Amino acid sequence: MEFSTQTSVSLHQIKTTALAVGVFADGVLSAAAEVLDRASEGAISAVIKQEFKAKTNTHLVLRSLSGIKAERVILVGLGPQEEYKTKQHKEAETQFALYCQQSEITDAVSALASTHIDASTLRERCRNAAFSVTQSLYRYTATLSKPKPEAKLKKWSSWVPRTQQTEAREGLAEGQAMGAGSNLTRTLADLPPNVCTPSYLAKTAKELAKEFKTLKVEVLERKQLEALKMNSFLSVARGSDEPPVFIVLKYSPASQAKNKKAADQSGPIVLVGKGLTFDSGGISIKPSANMDEMKYDMGGGASVLGTMRAIAELNPEREVIGVVAACENMPSGKANKPGDVVTSMSGQTIEILNTDAEGRLVLCDALTYVERFKPAMVVDIATLTGACVVALGHVNSGLFSQDEELAAALLSAGRQTGDTAWRMPLEEAYQEQLRSNFADMANIGGMPGGSVTAACFLARFTKAYRWAHLDVAGTAWRSGKDKGATGRPVPLLTQFILDQTK
Repeated sequence: MEFSTQTSVSLHQIKTTALAVGVFADGVLSAAAEVLDRASEGAISAVIKQEFKAKTNTHLVLRSLSGIKAERVILVGLGPQEEYKTKQHKEAETQFALYCQQSEITDAVSALASTHIDASTLRERCRNAAFSVTQSLYRYTATLSKPKPEAKLKKWSSWVPRTQQTEAREGLAEGQAMGAGSNLTRTLADLPPNVCTPSYLAKTAKELAKEFKTLKVEVLERKQLEALKMNSFLSVARGSDEPPVFIVLKYSPASQAKNKKAADQSGPIVLVGKGLTFDSGGISIKPSANMDEMKYDMGGGASVLGTMRAIAELNPEREVIGVVAACENMPSGKANKPGDVVTSMSGQTIEILNTDAEGRLVLCDALTYVERFKPAMVVDIATLTGACVVALGHVNSGLFSQDEELAAALLSAGRQTGDTAWRMPLEEAYQEQLRSNFADMANIGGMPGGSVTAACFLARFTKAYRWAHLDVAGTAWRSGKDKGATGRPVPLLTQFILDQTK
């Protein structure tokens, strides 16, 4: 997909197969739509009065308008003007892109990013435009005997003022990279668990390191993990025939000048992902209904790989390290049992009261391992708790951190990209629920505040650095007829890292 800016001529003079402009509800035209309305002597206003309410996720196609050189003008509904925000803009760009794909259009021009949104920049709007278009091109084909044909849309231009062309191009490049990273995450998560195993994730990381020279990969296997005394992580992997892997993917800025600047920072940004390629629950087995969706329990690890791909494409001036602890959680004669006590890499002991609270057992050793990098900050990403879905639904990811500045930066990145998070409590009082008579802690704290006590468990392993936890159990995938991975929180994480380089 080729993204570019269109600035050379007025909108009505642009020759293209399809040109999109926005219309607000109640017949209010965007500035771009007004330009076309004047050129067509009020044709757009007349049509709107008759048949277009301009609700979000709607469009109307006008062909061969007098005074306009575009073959088709696509009026895209923006909804009420006072409610028009980042979410509605992304939906509008997606609506236009989907129309282009359904109509087998190969090139298109969108003026939607030129519509102002409070507290946003043109760069942000172009970023979100390119991201939305790239995501709309996603096709799952890996295990279909007759896959859907690829979209024919190959060229996409955003119409912007000439004086802001550089800013717009930077935004388009960022959005395209985020979209490519998000689509990689979606592909990995959508693959069936007999294909996307821990070893498959390791293979993907190696392929990324081949594609991007700024990436270096190391894959630790069982014997190395045993030598590191990652007994908590290994206890989860024990029940499966699939071997566990621990992936370390390092990004270093390309040029020497960038390397020097990166070296001056306080340390790398580290992302840690939960990579449970299938979670049966183990001995504390899950109900069979919807258990197929537990292939998505590696969504956190997949988002780390997707983010690292986006970062490698964008080349920010900051060292970033992605870590994925990957295994399966299966029942067998070797699997964890309720009541078992394991010793983590940190030396702290854990009583396993529920084998389905396995994500934290995997992450705690990963969070101890990354101390060696002397990180500036660590963000872990995990489909950790059903309790977070109960608390926040499928709109916001749960954000837990005792670091005010770090939490604010992550929330800001989420707002900029529309990949939003909501901050949850992380107070010492909740730690009491993890008390055990037979170990330093239990791996569950009971029903009340389940997502909070899970975060409190992880906090015990993060004393050496600044840390935040994203629980994406409600946002990493959709269920029902639209079942599939979302690619979240790749946009949030990528934007967060870009913000840290400014």
